[in-house]
Amino acid sequence: MSLINTAYKLYNKKLLTELDFASRDPFPFQEATFRYLMEHASNTVFGKDHKISGIKSIDAFQQRIPLHSYNQIEPYIRRSLKGEENVLWDKPVQWFALSSGTSSAKSKFIPMNRENLQFCHYKGMLTILSSYVRTFPKSKLFLGKSLTLGGNRHIDKSIDTSCCYGDLSAFLLINTPLIARMFTTPNKKIGLIPDFEYKIEQVSKLIARQNVVSFSGVPSWNLILMRKVLEITGKNNLSELWPNMELFMHGGVSFEPYRVHYKTLFPSPNMHYLETYNASEGFFAFQTDLNDPGLQLLPNVSVFYEFIPLDKLEAAQNGSYTRFLTMDNVEKDKPYAMVISTNSGLWRYLIGDTVRFTDLYPHKIRITGRTRLFINTFGEELMIENAERALAHACDVTGASVHEYTVAPVFMDTQQKGTHQWLIEFEALPTDMETFTRILDRALMDQNSDYEAKRLDTGTMDMPQITSMKTGSFYRWMALNDKLGGQNKVPRLWSTRQYAEALLKINEGL
Repeated sequence: MSLINTAYKLYNKKLLTELDFASRDPFPFQEATFRYLMEHASNTVFGKDHKISGIKSIDAFQQRIPLHSYNQIEPYIRRSLKGEENVLWDKPVQWFALSSGTSSAKSKFIPMNRENLQFCHYKGMLTILSSYVRTFPKSKLFLGKSLTLGGNRHIDKSIDTSCCYGDLSAFLLINTPLIARMFTTPNKKIGLIPDFEYKIEQVSKLIARQNVVSFSGVPSWNLILMRKVLEITGKNNLSELWPNMELFMHGGVSFEPYRVHYKTLFPSPNMHYLETYNASEGFFAFQTDLNDPGLQLLPNVSVFYEFIPLDKLEAAQNGSYTRFLTMDNVEKDKPYAMVISTNSGLWRYLIGDTVRFTDLYPHKIRITGRTRLFINTFGEELMIENAERALAHACDVTGASVHEYTVAPVFMDTQQKGTHQWLIEFEALPTDMETFTRILDRALMDQNSDYEAKRLDTGTMDMPQITSMKTGSFYRWMALNDKLGGQNKVPRLWSTRQYAEALLKINEGL
């Protein structure tokens, strides 16, 4: 083990000790987190409205505080956006991380504060690095630069606020501790360039001259950057350029469609891929064993977790089911909707992810989907509400009507960007398919800021592809899959091409 790795391990000994204890019994950490959250919530507007000061147990908390979707907690967030203090948390809220996917808003504004950054996001990242160095004691992570391709912060007076809001990655970059900046790239000036294509150009020129040993972020964004570096350097692969490159910490979307591309870019046997579960709302889990896809849930990052059995979700949303499970009574291989309470002021918040526990002690999860239909292949978070409204608008404008449809991703490759393919069985065709596609695309961007960013700011996605299906193709697919009648439905949005390819094959045979 190198001297610097030894020093880092000693510096973060407490994190590793907590991780090991949590592996054996996470609930003492969750109980401590619960008490900490209740103490800070008592004097907030939300706390007074819900009489939190009188809550002494988790059972009482679950009975008194209702489950919250974003729409239900949004009035409190709006008050914070306008500068009111102590609304959801008793410390100043300086930033709001943007995230898409609500039924009534283009973007969610997730509150953030210094405690949340320090004790959740940064603590989670430090825990990952400590665990990785322990696993790979000969690692050279601290002998080069770690790359993060971040987003941008924004000030928008149109929502009557002077607060900063933007991508989580931008706030992490802005607030990077001084000592960590010695090991990270790019600097804030380049990292916060608002024009994505220009930023890619500047970052690629910079890192082509640096000893980059790791990088992190969403696979689709980083793939664009890495291909740009390969282009400007003329190398056969990036292991030639960066012989010490060893780690990609990825998250946000499924890595599987991208794995083959990264293995081509980095053919070195020393390259490792580590999945993280790091959302705008918090840093929740990471892969402690690179041979095990399960992500260890972190009970000590100021997040209190609850889990709703999926068959109880509807009852939980209407208030008739309140006793959610905690980390001490979940079961393996059962599907759950995850609920969080955090030190950013999210209370019994339905984050929208569904998980199952692959192991207990340590508690490891796999993200199995969303509580609602969506596609998030490129970080676009296209929700079913977005798709339905955009399609209806495009039909209204062009005179089209739709019988059935489904949407699937078209994955990026060496020749093209990613996109969505809409397989539509029209009752009446649009007057002009090109106009229909353009209107649909614009409507999706108007409703969903993440989709808009991937289409316009990052260059990740092209305009949707519309495939007009023959009459009866969806009916035939339903019949072949024994899904006729009852409550069976065509899957409108799907994150793989499983259904799309089967439908296209049927369409060819009609």
